[in-house]
Amino acid sequence: QVQLVESGGGLVQPGGSLRLSCAASGSIFHFKSMGWYRQTPGKRRESVATITTGGTTEFADSVKGRFTISRDIAKNTVYLQMNSLKPEDTAVYYCNADGYLLGGQRDYWGTGTLVTVSS
Repeated sequence: QVQLVESGGGLVQPGGSLRLSCAASGSIFHFKSMGWYRQTPGKRRESVATITTGGTTEFADSVKGRFTISRDIAKNTVYLQMNSLKPEDTAVYYCNADGYLLGGQRDYWGTGTLVTVSS
C-alpha cells in the first residue's frame, strides 16, 4: 500500500552536485528506517545512506564526507544531497523504506532514478 517515488537524477560533471528526493505516500515515521541504495549493470545493489526514525544516519565508506541524508517529516520526503560527485558514483539510485510498522509487507522500493557523472 506504500509507494515511493524518486526524482532529481540527471547528468552532472565530476565535482558537481545533485539532490535526490524520495516522496512516500504515507508518513516516513511508519518505517524503522529510510535509505538510498545504488546499482550499476552487473553489480549488486549497495547501501549508500540510511536514516532511522530516531535520526541516526549511516553512510557507505565510499561516500562519507560527500553525501548527506535528510528528511522533511511534513512532506513525507527523504533527500540525498550528493556533493563532489565522481564518475564512480554513476548508477541508478533507489529509495528504500524498511521495517513497516503497520503490518504486512516489511519493506518497499522505488523504481529508481539515474545519476550519470561524466565530463
